Amino acid sequence: MIDSLSSRTPQQALAGLLERYAPNRLLLVGASELPAVQAFQEAHPDCQLAQASAGPLPADLAAQRFDLALIADCLEHLPKRTGLQLLGGIRNLNASRLAVLVDLQASAWQETDFFSLALQASERFQRGDQTLTLFTYDLREYKQVPDWLNAKFWANPENFGKYWW
Repeated sequence: MIDSLSSRTPQQALAGLLERYAPNRLLLVGASELPAVQAFQEAHPDCQLAQASAGPLPADLAAQRFDLALIADCLEHLPKRTGLQLLGGIRNLNASRLAVLVDLQASAWQETDFFSLALQASERFQRGDQTLTLFTYDLREYKQVPDWLNAKFWANPENFGKYWW
């Protein structure tokens, strides 16, 4: 859980994610355009951007794979069940990396709903009375390799990695 507010704006945080991951294929789901995405696309014209409005993904997008999916100005406009299906479907089928920008007070969502989908609260932003939270998911960072999973802790270390049963 994040206790402090970020010194960055939501657009700066999204721009940082885009620069970090530098996706070739980007999915944007939401009711509005994002300046960070437009700036990234101008700087990286080879990036393929697919956009969908708030709601279930159209069949042509649901059948594709993306490097990064951004969901913003979306969950506030959907029933919670539809939003859960949307996020779970994108996470499981469409993208290994996910960023969700949401106003928890304007929606029926709680932080624990995102935690149940394996998303992490990355940053919190305040503007006037509105508080936005950025949740992220990266399959490669989801589970750390335990420190005990190595040859040192095996009964027969010389067989580590040789046999699979």
